[in-house]
Amino acid sequence: MDDTTLRTAIAAADGDDPYRALRDLHRARVEVNRDLDRAEAIAVRRARTAGSSWQLIALALEVSKQAVHKKYGRS
Repeated sequence: MDDTTLRTAIAAADGDDPYRALRDLHRARVEVNRDLDRAEAIAVRRARTAGSSWQLIALALEVSKQAVHKKYGRS
């Protein structure tokens, strides 16, 4: 998602059409979350390749070791 699209969605919250604002904000959130999830997966893969333990990755992500291993352990 580009910065302009995100700023437009945020600005829409003050617009005249609250339904459109909600729809635009929801779409922006979905897209941003998808981009962040993809980036996180890449970073976890790189950390594991560099020798980082699941515990260290879990600490960085502020989740349990079990949670991070369950999410990324088979990647």
